[in-house]
Amino acid sequence: MFKIEIVPYTLKFRNPAGTSRGVYIDHKVWYIIFKNCNNPSHIGIGECAPLPDLSCDYSDEYEQQLKSFCKTVEEKQLVDSASLKNYPSILFGLETAMRHYQQQSWQLWDTRFSRGEEGIKINGLIWMGDFSEMKSRIEAALEKGFRCIKLKIGAIDFNKEIELLKYIRQQFTPEELELRVDANGGFSYHDVLVKLNQLAELNIHSIEQPIKAGLQKEMSYLCRNSLIPIALDEELIGINSYVEKKSLLTTINPQYIILKPSLHGGISGCEEWISIAEELGIGYWITSALESNIGLNSISQWCSTLNISIPQGLGTGSLYLNNTPLPLEIKGEYLWFDPEGSFPGINKIING
Repeated sequence: MFKIEIVPYTLKFRNPAGTSRGVYIDHKVWYIIFKNCNNPSHIGIGECAPLPDLSCDYSDEYEQQLKSFCKTVEEKQLVDSASLKNYPSILFGLETAMRHYQQQSWQLWDTRFSRGEEGIKINGLIWMGDFSEMKSRIEAALEKGFRCIKLKIGAIDFNKEIELLKYIRQQFTPEELELRVDANGGFSYHDVLVKLNQLAELNIHSIEQPIKAGLQKEMSYLCRNSLIPIALDEELIGINSYVEKKSLLTTINPQYIILKPSLHGGISGCEEWISIAEELGIGYWITSALESNIGLNSISQWCSTLNISIPQGLGTGSLYLNNTPLPLEIKGEYLWFDPEGSFPGINKIING
């Protein structure tokens, strides 16, 4: 028998994190802690990390809804994923807390990554900024050994962004360095193909969400005619039933989808997306959605069960000044988990 405690926590960014939707300075999350009633050391922790301007389940009543769902889970002593499918960040927090509780270990699955035998290849993430800021961030990522870089674009003049990408291509061929870009829906449909053609000249691997979500007909046209493979991200938010998911992917037929459990249905909802994508011949990769290390660990452990060879978007752990301590470490272009690592600082969250 377990009881559930909810611990709010505010993460502080080291540097303002800019996207085409605005700039993040901090990020409020809620930790869900399952505690065995007879053995206080037997716990399970999950993280609910909604993004206020993005998550389909966020509202001013979010914390009250979370308390209500936790009360139901406590009463039933199980997580009913079907009843939570429209609340992906809450589902993710509860299902991963349950996984941790059942495993009684931060090794949530038995994989080579979870055993510390291999790392997960990740991309270097370059946040939006002015030209000089982005240039210095790119150089720092290259020095760390990343051979796949993802740039957030759409905040500065597009010609300046093209100049940045040309700067990289002058140093590294496509075989030496993979370039991904993320427009976060920031391009206008009337000139997006012109921009995609310009990007194509620089051998870009893919572009995430070139136009805003909800324009399925227009996005379908782009996926058929773009010289650059298109990956859907925001387009998947709020599409929570199997029928809706299959309809969307069949209609748009993108080259890739990018899955973030906190946004796209928790672990169980993302596995449903994957099954449909594989049936339709659509590629995918996994990305974190600005969770702390608790959520990032759950996503990484699950990701390691999928045997994906391309770089994943799991390098967000270093973004925060006050991240929760867990044995996750980036070495070169790989994320590693240390099963022997100690992290006494986590007790501050568990014990309040």
